[in-house]
Amino acid sequence: MDDAVAFETLAVHSGREDLAALGVHALPIDLSTTNPLPGVELGGGSYESMATGHHPTEGGNVYARLWNPTVARFEKALAQLERTEASVAFASGMAAFTAAVMAAANRGRGRHVVAVRPLYGGTDHLLASGMLSVETTFTTADGVAAALRPDTCLVVVETPANPTLELVDIAAVVAAAGDSPVLVDNTFATPVLQNPSEQGAALVLHSATKYLGGHGDVIGGVVACSEEWATAIRPVRAITGGLLHPLGAYLLHRGLPTLALRVRAQQESARILADRLADHGAVGRVHYPGLGDSDPSGLIGRQMRGPGAMLAIELAGGLAAAESTIAGLGLFTHAVSLGGVDSLVQHPASLTHRPVAPEARPGAGILRLSIGLENVEDLWLDLDRALSTSHGARSSAAGIRVDASVGAGAR
Repeated sequence: MDDAVAFETLAVHSGREDLAALGVHALPIDLSTTNPLPGVELGGGSYESMATGHHPTEGGNVYARLWNPTVARFEKALAQLERTEASVAFASGMAAFTAAVMAAANRGRGRHVVAVRPLYGGTDHLLASGMLSVETTFTTADGVAAALRPDTCLVVVETPANPTLELVDIAAVVAAAGDSPVLVDNTFATPVLQNPSEQGAALVLHSATKYLGGHGDVIGGVVACSEEWATAIRPVRAITGGLLHPLGAYLLHRGLPTLALRVRAQQESARILADRLADHGAVGRVHYPGLGDSDPSGLIGRQMRGPGAMLAIELAGGLAAAESTIAGLGLFTHAVSLGGVDSLVQHPASLTHRPVAPEARPGAGILRLSIGLENVEDLWLDLDRALSTSHGARSSAAGIRVDASVGAGAR
């Protein structure tokens, strides 16, 4: 497909180029776990091609752990939206991140990772744990160059960052990283609002569970990248078995045509709510890239095409105020995850960022909001009522005690 067409057109048609030849209009789901082989030599050749990270040959798809056409269609579609040569899909965002780190470490350069905080709690916890046999230096965006070593195999960035929406200048990080590849978690922005590959990122990560799926009914992850990187990542998926199920790929692919419509509508509501929350007496600070003081480098318009639909609020009353606010909400579901059609609220310090080191853990008074597709006035009334009640009854609770040994949960 011509990449010059608008994003909305790409989102509807990408990854569907072979459907007319198949005689179908809706996306087919291939549930085969194994495939008939045309012969020993041809089958073996195709197996070898896929096991080494390449595409199937005339010997066929062989086995679903190596290749599945439903998954491949979604991968092609997402690559087109992220403006990369390829993408590799996984059973979850964490499986995708794990494979990317392993592929980077296996390139022979070394096993040192530089990670820019803040990050999603699961990413932070995995890197800090040493479970992947990599050594990680955590730093800020302006500390990347100083943190590099000769054995640095990867630089990891999330922007906007989870949970407090800090923005990172991707091009500046890429320049600071030199010849070390940069991975950008683009989950919050989505390809609707940001394409990190255009800023020089080698790897673009998504927890596809979130905005790409958009309906809270499928778990998946994907890494968009060059074909060279995809060739290095696919064998990790094949060997470790972190494959995306075809039904999941179908649901994710089905979500793409409405992605731009959903994200832009959610973003518009988030803008309105952020402005109003900034003036609310119960809110000490609003973390939202669309507010005047939240983007000092002018990245929105230069790197991002909009501030997105995620925001965080900081309550002066700490944990007690956060608990009271959550209890008072009716339309916002108290749940982890984000990016769905319904609005969610969660307390990062207790949930998604519970296993993060204390110095990097969000404050006890911070709530993260994922804005859905409900009427914005209904959402505002719900927030205002809960916050006003909380503000009237809040205590001076200052902190939260968590166990950093607890395993990572959902975003």
